[in-house]
Amino acid sequence: MNLLDIIGPVMVGPSSSHTAGAAKIGRVSRMLLAEKVRKADIFFHGSFLATGKGHGTDRALIAGLLGMRVDDPAIPESFSVARKEGLDFTIAGIDLGDVHPNTVKMYLTGVTGRTLEIVAASVGGGSIQICELDGLAANFSGDYPTLIVRIIDEPGHVAEVTSMLAEKSINIATMQLSRFSRGKNAVMIIECDGEVPEDVLKWLLQGKGILKVTYLSLNYGQAE
Repeated sequence: MNLLDIIGPVMVGPSSSHTAGAAKIGRVSRMLLAEKVRKADIFFHGSFLATGKGHGTDRALIAGLLGMRVDDPAIPESFSVARKEGLDFTIAGIDLGDVHPNTVKMYLTGVTGRTLEIVAASVGGGSIQICELDGLAANFSGDYPTLIVRIIDEPGHVAEVTSMLAEKSINIATMQLSRFSRGKNAVMIIECDGEVPEDVLKWLLQGKGILKVTYLSLNYGQAE
């Protein structure tokens, strides 16, 4: 346990889970999209839906999608900022079944047409969990540079990716591998101790058996 587990993050309140966590979900989602968000269809589940409005969950999530950090004093004004910046959004409720009560599902479209479907939960103290990406199960925090590599489930592809990271001296903090069924599509989720260089990302995009690469860079939007 560390100090933040006890006192929570420096944030715009009132709630570390419903406000700060929502803002972080929005910001991490924008970082995964890797461009400004033009359109967002947002669906709140459980406690996010029941009590989120009073905690400013809707405004915090939009603030994160705009690139605001959890301590940005402009979070309460995020709706008006979104209108000025051309972010079109809808907010509704949904029942996602047996998931964390502070869960949201979003369909995002970026300014170039890039899309992202994401399910994420605020798990307390400002921490979050990314649960799904583009319909595939996931489990990562958004606190590390993270590679999400969708591959064909064939021998050698996992080794190729990890060997390239080793060659570039990128240490793997955690790695998850899952697949739909044998011989079909699989997904690797790799949290790294350092940023993945652009040349590695380009190599991955052109690699045999690699279907899609999504990268969460903690450097994205640092100037915002």
